[in-house]
Amino acid sequence: MHKVLIADAIAEEGLTYLRARPAFEVVVATGESPEALASRIADCDAVIVRSSTRITRAILSAAERLRVVGRAGIGVDNIDVEAATERGVVVLNTPDANATTTAELTVAHLLSLSRHLPQADRSVRAGEWRRASFLGTEVAGKTLGVIGYGTIGRLVAARALGLKMRVLAHDPYVTREVMEADGVGPVGLDELLGSADYVSLHCTLSEKTRKLLDASRLRLMRRGARLINCARGGLVDEGALFEALRTGQLSGAALDVFEHEPPRGSPLLGRPDVVLSPHLGASTEEAQVAAGLAVAEQIASYFETGEAINAVNLPRITPAELNRLRPYQVLGHRLGQLLAALVPGPLQEVEVALRGRAAELDPHPIASECLVGLLEAELSVPVNQVNARHLARRQGITLVESRSLETDEYLSLVTVAGRYNGGRTSVAGTLLGERHARLVRIDDCEVESVPEGTVLITRHEDRPGVVGALGTLLGREDVNISRMQVGVASGPEALAVIGISHPLSAETLRRVAATPAIHQVYQLTF
Repeated sequence: MHKVLIADAIAEEGLTYLRARPAFEVVVATGESPEALASRIADCDAVIVRSSTRITRAILSAAERLRVVGRAGIGVDNIDVEAATERGVVVLNTPDANATTTAELTVAHLLSLSRHLPQADRSVRAGEWRRASFLGTEVAGKTLGVIGYGTIGRLVAARALGLKMRVLAHDPYVTREVMEADGVGPVGLDELLGSADYVSLHCTLSEKTRKLLDASRLRLMRRGARLINCARGGLVDEGALFEALRTGQLSGAALDVFEHEPPRGSPLLGRPDVVLSPHLGASTEEAQVAAGLAVAEQIASYFETGEAINAVNLPRITPAELNRLRPYQVLGHRLGQLLAALVPGPLQEVEVALRGRAAELDPHPIASECLVGLLEAELSVPVNQVNARHLARRQGITLVESRSLETDEYLSLVTVAGRYNGGRTSVAGTLLGERHARLVRIDDCEVESVPEGTVLITRHEDRPGVVGALGTLLGREDVNISRMQVGVASGPEALAVIGISHPLSAETLRRVAATPAIHQVYQLTF
């Protein structure tokens, strides 16, 4: 049973979806204090929030069972993603659920700025009829600059093009070709600010983007331009914005988000050339239902299939890609386990090399799973795809990844090598039929073995009688040998991989190690 805590109110459709699934227990507790939340979350497997509840490092430390944080919405600045990653907790959001709603609000603010609609409304309600006071401007033929060309930025651009506006965009993570195919002009940030009549923000808030539009950048904007922010509070230096409006550098601004919400005491509240709304980006009936249902479906999918849809701290993988990746992840995990058993001391570097068909796939989840297998037996904290790289760095391990479509021996090959003081150990495996993991090499010894169950690995002299003596010893201990593969290295040493019915006791392992001509023995259970 997976216990899901609903810490902020979501649409009833989302609750109904989870409650209809027998593997989930749903607990609704909204508006909790941090102390109460820390207590309540301790035995939960997942938590769902919107923008109100903050999932801090302290909250995560109290959540011993937590595996997933689901954000019903797009912004995750109320979640300590770094702390979640360190603890192996997946953070999911729903970037498409409120995309249309936020794009429409942006256009509404753009038009309100252009035609002074909020001010005109207040004037009429006050009994005035001052048409000349609200002379506006057409948006057709004007230039809109979009900062951040993700899902929402693209929707805003499409709507602006429909209004016959010229659209420029800046996003260092989107190619020129994508923007140009949409009829949008890709430009640098400074060029955008100096060319646009309207500037609209659609980027995430991070340390890199905090106060992205500060005093110096606002001075780059065309005199009389207008600014719209329906993205995240903190992207704009609000003090500098006030000065830009006061001096006439900007003729107006529309804000749905603020550095501090609500913005009590902000000087912007007193400016008639500013249109304000109380963080309404996702506040439509359709968006609420879409976000609540989407986050519920994603939580269920993660627990039922392992697919982390819209994970912000994992690479995005489609279901088709995941289907191809999974067998390689299983192989990588077992190679990591094997390497951990073979290396004699702390690792300094791990190299994961993909060859042949394996090289056609995203290397990140395969290499991460190698690290999971490598680290999980050594560390006291849970290790998974989310935190494996962080934990490896903390252990002083450098990860090196490589890919090549060329391979001489196998259609696909995954090699995991570890470097440590005084040496290097490597293991390699392949897939049979694209599904079944096989171990094919340990260092320079060719061995084909199934990495399943409990196995013994011995390094011994390559001479008659050694393997027979080992088999006799195991037989006396009532240990059944299910399979055995022996490989010969380039020197006088051989290597055996032996599948056994159950793990050996410490005493039996000592007796095996003491067998004449056996140099080393290792035991592990996959």
